[in-house]
Parts: sequence; structure tokens; C-alpha cells
Amino acid sequence: MAFIEIHNLFKRFKDVVAVNRIQLEINKGEMLTLLGPSGCGKTTTLRCIAGLEKPEEGDIVIDGKPMLSKGFVQPSKRGIGMVFQNYAVWPHMKVFNNIVYGLKLQKISRQRIKERAQQVLKLVGLDGLEDRYPSQLSGGQQQRVALARALVSNPKVLLLDEPLSNLDAKLREELRFEIKSLVRRMGITSVYVTHDQAEAMVISDRIAVMDSGNVVQIGTAQEIYKQPANRFVADFIGTMNFMSGEVVEVLRDTDQVYARTEFCEKMLCQTLDSTAAAPGSKVYASIRPEDVQIFTEPPQAAENVFKGTIAHKAYLGNFLYFFVNINDTLIRVQVAHYLPQEEGQELYLFLDPQKCIILS
Repeated sequence: MAFIEIHNLFKRFKDVVAVNRIQLEINKGEMLTLLGPSGCGKTTTLRCIAGLEKPEEGDIVIDGKPMLSKGFVQPSKRGIGMVFQNYAVWPHMKVFNNIVYGLKLQKISRQRIKERAQQVLKLVGLDGLEDRYPSQLSGGQQQRVALARALVSNPKVLLLDEPLSNLDAKLREELRFEIKSLVRRMGITSVYVTHDQAEAMVISDRIAVMDSGNVVQIGTAQEIYKQPANRFVADFIGTMNFMSGEVVEVLRDTDQVYARTEFCEKMLCQTLDSTAAAPGSKVYASIRPEDVQIFTEPPQAAENVFKGTIAHKAYLGNFLYFFVNINDTLIRVQVAHYLPQEEGQELYLFLDPQKCIILS
């Protein structure tokens, strides 16, 4: 049974539907990430779980207890710890008092408060910094204070609202691994909000991709990357070549079709959605840049071999992007950083039919 259940959740702000009757289940000890662009409803969903927003319809069940349908449960009664994007630490309080402020309101003994604070300070790597003010800390250390404050009361659920977005890229990468490790060690059920696809793929057990208030796909990072539900998901997660066209033939007893695209009459592709496979269906033939193979001479493959010219070359350190022009269509190809080809040279591209997918 799921530890958090979201049933038919609906939230509107005036004429704008922020969350459109979504259904979600989050397992005990799982890290689920709500991923999507700004305005897609991910933070509103998180705030509804926390009790900071009241939805017009639906219910949220945490550890078997309804938060809405049997009376609104206040945020302080939900057993939740929350980490905000802007840290939300009090500048006039030292680290220790920032962390234990909530415990003091619960009338816990001083000795127990001190013991618990020392435990979480060590846990988040702030041991020895308890007497500093936030202004004496780095951004990463301030975010650790916010995380420690969320954890000090042993919450059932940890909610994180874009907690790393104010940090520089290197520190973000370091802290995302730390948060993932910490949450797994503690076994806390967690919901993480971000618009950063790399962050979501690293930190999550599962990802719920949101668009315009709807959950459009749920799955592991690998499932969403390799089997996107539609063009929006494929475009938002990673990089994809999209070639508009239509299905011209469906191969019987297989999951393969031929599609006519903007630069060729027939391209062999896989279909993940049988409803998009009917002849005449308008589709996108899609392939990841890393799945396109290049050759200087025509390869032996019988299907999906196309001749083109390198229009642009981009160096990204550990790999190159070639933008190959095929009949006025640019195909992005990811290749090893040491390849010698230059702009203007001709190449043969092999778009592997097993990796080329049809998206509606």
C-alpha cells in the first residue's frame, strides 16, 4: 500500500487550473520527483501535500490518514518536514537555534533537544558550526541548515521544493548526491520538486513529469528517457531529434512502422503507442543524438542510412555535437571528442531502427 496517496487533486487560482485532478501514489521510503517547467503545477502539488494550499477537490492520504476528506489537517499535524527554495533560515538566530526552533515549541526537554540537534548536525555535515549565524555560512551550508531543521523532528515525509536552484552548478551536483544518500539512509518518504532534468534523474526512485497541471508520465529515469510517452516528455528529458512526418506502412506482427519524414520517403521506426501507428497518422520520428551512428563510407545496414554534410560542429569537452544537414534537415549527432571531421565534410548516418521511435 502506498504511503502517500493523492486522489483526484484539483487546485485553481482564479481562472488558472494549477493542478488538474491528478492521481499519484508514493511508496514508503521512496523518493518521487515532480518534474516539469515553470507553471506546470509541481510546487502547488507539493504545497497541497504540506497543507500550505487547500485544493478545491480531491484528497491526500498520508500513512493511511486523510488530510482533507475528514476535515482539513493543519500542516503542523501532518508529520512533514519541508525544505524551501530560498532556505528560509532566520538570520538573527545561530545555526543551533534555527534547527531546534520547532522542537522548542513542542516542549521537548533541553537535553533531548540538544541530543537530537547534535545528531542531525553531524548527519548533514554541519558538526561544529552550530554557533555561527547564517551570514557566516556559504549557500550550501545554509541549505544544509534548512535540511537539518526539516529532519530534526523525525518527520514521516520530507518535502523539498527546488532546494538546490540557488546554488552554483558544482555545488548542486555535490549536494544532490548527498541528499539522495541521506534520504535513503534514513528511509524517509520524500517528494522532490525540480525543473532540472539531470537533478531529477540522479536523485529519484521515480519521476512524475508534469505539464499544464497534469501528470503526463510516471516511471524510473530510464523508463522515461528510453520510452517517453509523448513529444513533450521526450523533449523535456534529454535531447532528441524530431522529424515530422506520417506513417506510411505498418509491419504486420511487429512494433515497427515505416514513416515518411521531411527528408526521406521511408524511415523504419519502433512504435511505443499502437494508436499512433495507423497509416496516415501524423507523427514525429525521433532519435537521441547518442543513438545516431556515423560512417565515412556507406555502411552495410539495409535501412535508415542517409548521406549528409556537417553543417556545424560544437565542442563540449567530453564529446562533440555534429549537426548534419540531410536534405535541409539538421540531425544532431553526439560523437567522441577526438573525431577529426570538420564542418563541410560528408558523412553517412545510420539511424538505428531499434532506437528510432514514433511519437504522436
